[in-house]
Amino acid sequence: MRMLDTMTGPERFEDAFSGNLLLSTFSTEVRQLLQSDADLVDLDVGQRVLTRGQDVDWSYFPFGTTMISLVVELSDGRSVQVASIGREGAVGGIVSCGHAPAFAEAKVIVGGPAMRVPMKVLEHAKGQSSFLKNLFCRFSDYLLAEVMQSATCNSFHSIQQRAARWLLTAQDRAGDRIELTQEALAELLGVQRTTVNAVVGALQDQGLISARRGRVIVVDRAGLKRHACECYSAVKDHFGAVIGPSGSGGSPDC
Repeated sequence: MRMLDTMTGPERFEDAFSGNLLLSTFSTEVRQLLQSDADLVDLDVGQRVLTRGQDVDWSYFPFGTTMISLVVELSDGRSVQVASIGREGAVGGIVSCGHAPAFAEAKVIVGGPAMRVPMKVLEHAKGQSSFLKNLFCRFSDYLLAEVMQSATCNSFHSIQQRAARWLLTAQDRAGDRIELTQEALAELLGVQRTTVNAVVGALQDQGLISARRGRVIVVDRAGLKRHACECYSAVKDHFGAVIGPSGSGGSPDC
């Protein structure tokens, strides 16, 4: 992880506050509650920003193409993704109030920039701003919905449906060119590399994606949506319902 110091003063945070969908809802007053204690960092692929059992000290707000995966690991080495977060959200201490140990590992799957805020600063800001408290209440609801939908998806839908869903979500966050190895995709889906090779090959043969070493390009989004399960639209629609562009969804109440 590297600090981003290409600019000085408030201007260096403009990309973060415009590029993250939670931060973009902040008024000037709410923004000032966090900005003076925040850092801009560049996250590397594979980096862990949360480790299971360790206290959460920082909250991370990805922007740009950055994506972070919440992963549950078993004692035999197997793992599966339960949620992924990009420019629409935040990782670390959002659901809990105050210091608490992390339950899942949080790994960077697409590297890039993020704004990070000390947990104690974020908790103080929640106490100062009813908007901020409401916003994170709503994001907690969205994140829980994503986890529940992932559990349903992993139980009932095919690997190809799940892969198509994940690639659509990644495209929403990172654009058409997704910097992702097939090994990483296999880990995210909780399957063997050979299984992912077959699925990626099938999607590529149908002209939906183009796969190169360490990169997947979405060629036919509409076709990919036809192959994805209903879980993609369900989670995306719920984000619009509870958060949306204003941060308060369709209702001002949490």
